[in-house]
Amino acid sequence: MTLPRIYPILDTQALAAKACDAETAASAWLDAGARILQFRHKGPWTRGVFGEAAQVSEHCRERDASFVVNDRADMAKLLAAGLHVGQDDLPPGDARPLLGSGAFIGFSTHNPDQLEAAGVEAVDYLAIGPVFATASKHKPDPALGLETLARCRARCHRPLVAIGGITRETARAVFACGVDSIAVIGDLIPENCTAANLRRRMEEWQQLAQK
Repeated sequence: MTLPRIYPILDTQALAAKACDAETAASAWLDAGARILQFRHKGPWTRGVFGEAAQVSEHCRERDASFVVNDRADMAKLLAAGLHVGQDDLPPGDARPLLGSGAFIGFSTHNPDQLEAAGVEAVDYLAIGPVFATASKHKPDPALGLETLARCRARCHRPLVAIGGITRETARAVFACGVDSIAVIGDLIPENCTAANLRRRMEEWQQLAQK
């Protein structure tokens, strides 16, 4: 698959910390050119959370953008979404029969050994990180750094997404390692989290992807 250069992640906890809801962020980012959105919710999937994800999914359909659910294959199935799973989630080989051959699946890795092992998985893209120190995980894996990222890119023959602590200041160096896409959480959420500021921040990221 061809991944968009910028892969925005709607992390409900990070958004809530800035008093912003996922639907507002999704609309703003899509208006600014996002072609894929991942919905990341680490707590229980209440009726309200599912409704929020369904609204984001509808916004993506209206704009012909891909919608991805993090971790939860059951919710991805209900929402007719793509799925992104981690090392401790349902294995991709088990998720594929549930979602069908037409759904796309991504898989997280955190070091060169995991990346190499993931080469046999039935997935459409791989992610690796954290590239830098990150606050989006409670117990993150060790940061890879740019040199290791570049070596991983050379060993990986799948579309590769870099994630973890990447900001507008470091994005060009990450792209220079040869990755197909950069996943972003924190640096897409401005301190004053209005729709206009969210859109402006995504526009800044889109400009970086074109250079």
